[in-house]
Amino acid sequence: MLSKRLKSVRKNKGLTQEELAKRVKTTKGTISNYENGHSTPSNEMLKDLADALDTTTDYLLGRTDNINEHTSEFFINDPDLQIAFKEASDFSEEARRQTIDFIKYIKEKEKKKGRK
Repeated sequence: MLSKRLKSVRKNKGLTQEELAKRVKTTKGTISNYENGHSTPSNEMLKDLADALDTTTDYLLGRTDNINEHTSEFFINDPDLQIAFKEASDFSEEARRQTIDFIKYIKEKEKKKGRK
């Protein structure tokens, strides 16, 4: 379960094995071994991987199907977000990618605003 979810989340985030490895201060080979089930991360590394991928250790381990507990709670409690994401489910692949890119842009803009 861990190997499949780790690879899936990494790819969904648009990261290469090398990029993820840099984020968690390890090597591409180590990430590859985790994703292929040849080795298992330590508890500390598992936490670091979850943080780097903006998910939870429980999701990576298969203890929950909620990829991000905080996001899920926020989504459930916001009817406007529910409507927006329901509408987005009909988007073409290109439109979905553009939407995700726009959300990332807004998130980055909000981060910068908070630093001022």
